[in-house]
Amino acid sequence: MKHLRFLNKHFYKYKWWIIPGVFFVVISNIFGVIPAQVIGHAFNLITENIQIYGLFNGFDRQQLVYDIFSYSLFYFGMLVLLLYLLRGLFLFFMRQTLILMSRHIEFDMKNEIYAHYQKLSMGFYRRNNTGDLMNRATEDVNRVRMYVGPAIMYAINTIVLFLLIISAMYSVNAKLATFSLLPLPALVIIIYMVNTKINQKSEQIQEQLSSLSSFVQERFSGIRVIKSYVRENYTRKIFAQESENYKESSMSLVRVQALFYPTMLLLVGLSTILTVYIGGEQVLDGSITAGNIAEFIVYVTQLTFPVTMLGWVTTLIQRASASQKRINEFLELQPDIQSGDLAIDNFKGNIRFENVSFTYPDTGITALKDLNFEIKSGQFVAIIGRTGSGKSTLANLIMRMYDTDQGTIYVDEKPLPSVQLQPYRNHIGFVPQEVFLFSDHIYNNIAFGLDSTTDEQVEQAAKDAAVYHNIKGFELGFQTMLGERGITLSGGQKQRVSIARALIKSPQLLIFDDCLSAVDTRTEEEILQNLGRVMHKKTSILIAHRISTIQKADLIIVLDKGSVAEKGTHKELLAVNGIYEEMYRNQLLEEEKKSL
Repeated sequence: MKHLRFLNKHFYKYKWWIIPGVFFVVISNIFGVIPAQVIGHAFNLITENIQIYGLFNGFDRQQLVYDIFSYSLFYFGMLVLLLYLLRGLFLFFMRQTLILMSRHIEFDMKNEIYAHYQKLSMGFYRRNNTGDLMNRATEDVNRVRMYVGPAIMYAINTIVLFLLIISAMYSVNAKLATFSLLPLPALVIIIYMVNTKINQKSEQIQEQLSSLSSFVQERFSGIRVIKSYVRENYTRKIFAQESENYKESSMSLVRVQALFYPTMLLLVGLSTILTVYIGGEQVLDGSITAGNIAEFIVYVTQLTFPVTMLGWVTTLIQRASASQKRINEFLELQPDIQSGDLAIDNFKGNIRFENVSFTYPDTGITALKDLNFEIKSGQFVAIIGRTGSGKSTLANLIMRMYDTDQGTIYVDEKPLPSVQLQPYRNHIGFVPQEVFLFSDHIYNNIAFGLDSTTDEQVEQAAKDAAVYHNIKGFELGFQTMLGERGITLSGGQKQRVSIARALIKSPQLLIFDDCLSAVDTRTEEEILQNLGRVMHKKTSILIAHRISTIQKADLIIVLDKGSVAEKGTHKELLAVNGIYEEMYRNQLLEEEKKSL
């Protein structure tokens, strides 16, 4: 239960739902117990009036006895009906308070989990797969909701009903009450054991379901690759095996559950037999009436459901505790990246690396080593290097997706970790290497970075990214709906829409992480010309592989194995005859081969 203490704050918040709910539980159970006593009196009335009716056999008064008897039965029948209607009414109120409260708590928890996910750093998402994150925010929260709603409701209902029925039974006859309740402890133990087994198998099923969901989600995301490599049958076989494992676990659970109901009916039947047998002896002794036996049978029947619920509630609590533990594991995590306190109101875009090194904590790979350079405000700076030289890592450090292991990055001469994080990122336009577009209209994808935009702003951003004419060529234009991850568009179009999304912010610092790779040279030149106009007197950092892209840069930094190998202008680096000059010569040879 210690993991479920997290929910106490929600219970306190909705205490004015819980208190009336408990009151309705008590009232509904009172109206559920009284009918048994009415039925007992009715049964006594029947037995007594049958004898009286027989005594007046052949007399005129026999019809009067019959009329009184019929009226009394009708009265008792209507009374029982009224009591059950009142019970149903208060059961409705009970569910309207406690079950609705659980839905409110579910809503709050999902929002809290999602908000916390948003705060966690990039390292967290590298360590956890999407399927597991989804399950904790959906399946696990649903399990917790079953605890805060049905489990608590039925637990309170069971306790109240037990107290009312047992006190009523012992007030009539202690011996008969003891024998009637004799099988129930055994039933509780068996139900607990069976439900524990059910819970264990349910946990296995939940894990396999999570694995199955992750598998399906990943395959749907990579459907292009699957079709390109003609691996549909292969993935179908893997899915069939995963489904088979899930089916076997589910069938095993069903077999265990199949033992539950026959066992329950057996013990309830035994309790009824004891009630009739011991009650019959008590009637012969004159201790109780025949109506009391009928009353006790109703009580035993009423206790069957709460006893069954006791095992079910135990299972719900166990499952909710396990799920809440999983949820707490993430909610207790603190972001690796904590926002600083320094305001950065007039951001100029001056970036300085001082002895910066970085190693990825998950893999232990050292991406950058002892970097020292400065990007001055208003400069167009290009970062180039071979694959794996640390270019994208450098961009992530400037965005502060990660913190440096050693050294410091200064932003306008302020240490980056001390700067307020969200205002700083609001000044940056970032186009990642792996373009991601949302399943939304093109218009909304471009306008994503701003709270409010005009059509003119969106269209101008599309023009600056050289994608305007492509979009207007679609039947629905900017209202064209994109598939998942922008699958509707070509690679170059996706890159340019992503560029438009960055440009619409009019950022003070623009970072392009090799986002022109799928764009032809003519379109690339158009985009770069537009950038020169849009980013005039603003800082631009362009990470690229093609040297033709960066020849006009004010400063070119060449990375090699995580270190700054060379830096300077295009002409200066060619004169050095180093890595840059070699890359330039190789690219010229590639272009000559293509022209042939």
